Amino acid sequence: MPREGTGPDFIEALARGLDVITAFRPGRPAMTLAEVATATGLARPTARRILLTLEELGYVRTDGRDYALTPRVLDLGVAYVRSTGLWDVARPHLERLVARTNESCSIAQLDGSDIVYVARVAVPKIVALAVQIGTRFPALPTSLGKVQLAALPPDELEAVLAEPTRSGLVPRWQPDRAERDAELREVRARGWALTDEQLAPGIRSVAAPLRDGSGRVIAGVNVNCHAAETPVEKLLERHLPLLLQTAGEISADFARLDTVPHVTVPAAR
Repeated sequence: MPREGTGPDFIEALARGLDVITAFRPGRPAMTLAEVATATGLARPTARRILLTLEELGYVRTDGRDYALTPRVLDLGVAYVRSTGLWDVARPHLERLVARTNESCSIAQLDGSDIVYVARVAVPKIVALAVQIGTRFPALPTSLGKVQLAALPPDELEAVLAEPTRSGLVPRWQPDRAERDAELREVRARGWALTDEQLAPGIRSVAAPLRDGSGRVIAGVNVNCHAAETPVEKLLERHLPLLLQTAGEISADFARLDTVPHVTVPAAR
């Protein structure tokens, strides 16, 4: 049924698609088809077609039962960041880490074979590549990508890396499968990742995984520096312990957020 009060140029299908995207809110990051239909007031067949369309476009992923947004929704604005609450949780921790390291620190999540930056506190420095919220890089040559790729099951890893990058960048590091697998095994074993000018000249960083209450890796957090200013030894000996502490604190706070009941209060009429 068309909505009441809409003009002749109103596109009902677009409005319904946006209704489905905005139905994913804090406390409700994943939903079944039935839950999406209930939340939006759409018929199940309509909700299903919209979800399948959004999945094909890369804005939604599914495990066969539950549907969830992907970081690609950042292309439309900040809806994805707000739906997870990750920035609100991470900001004070990132600010403290930046103050202690005097280096830029970021959080990114996987989107196909890329990472997408979803939170960042920057220190003004000249670097080879500019980074802001929504920036995407190929995941494999970045520390933020490595800690997330290392957490994937083998079949899912192959499927993810088979997707073409949407970053427009060609990284310096182009490993074969054996070298790639060896690198990810090492990351998996030690619990953190280092990138030393593998993405682009001058960029050096170390990253740790962020986890939800179930222990699932949901993002990565890093300390990024200029290779000419910060040697690897300083990055690992001074910054890495601070980073690992911060990653643990953010993960703990994010897990606590998941346990807080979310109550929707009807608007006053």
